[in-house]
Amino acid sequence: MKLFLLRHGETDWNKAGRFQGQTDIPLNDAGRELARITRRNMPPVKFDRVYCSPLQRAVETAKIFLEGEFPLEQIHYDKRIIEISFGEQEGAIIQQAKDDPTHPMFNMLWHPEAYEPKGHAESFAQVVERANDFLQNEILPLEKECENILIVAHGALNRSLVVAAGHKEIKDFWGARYYNCCVTTLEVKDGQIDLLKEAEVYYDTSNFFAVTTK
Repeated sequence: MKLFLLRHGETDWNKAGRFQGQTDIPLNDAGRELARITRRNMPPVKFDRVYCSPLQRAVETAKIFLEGEFPLEQIHYDKRIIEISFGEQEGAIIQQAKDDPTHPMFNMLWHPEAYEPKGHAESFAQVVERANDFLQNEILPLEKECENILIVAHGALNRSLVVAAGHKEIKDFWGARYYNCCVTTLEVKDGQIDLLKEAEVYYDTSNFFAVTTK
């Protein structure tokens, strides 16, 4: 069984380089086009089941990506795969956090293993825990009945699924660049999860803003 982890398309906050987290920002026109381009250029896959974050940027990406290829009313929306919460830092400028060692998000970006969230923000351990719950209790039991599953979510959440599958440590969380609409492919065999490809893109990234990973 293969799992295809699709990150949502671009939003205005992505383009502006802001921490997005669980703030419910819609796709912009470029983000909608990325979903179309990615589906057109990605090798054909027939999905047996689709899971999606309930945030509108993921929902819209899924519907555009799947239009005419999968019954949209059969998409499963699951709160366990919503993006990590950044609490009161949602909307903050990412570059400012990168440049300022005193910024509350500095360690989140540069030293994730040392990141201590404030207020209602989530830790990496918390988001990996719910990603693991989703994998273990929702996805792995489907191995005998599904060949291909699409999971439409977010940059940090999709990385958390890779961590939960045992292929990355939190200290290496940001190691691969997850462009909007990138696809990570996992394979499940006898309950074991292998990482086949990480953060593949199917468009020319030079034409799109892609500094932010959130």
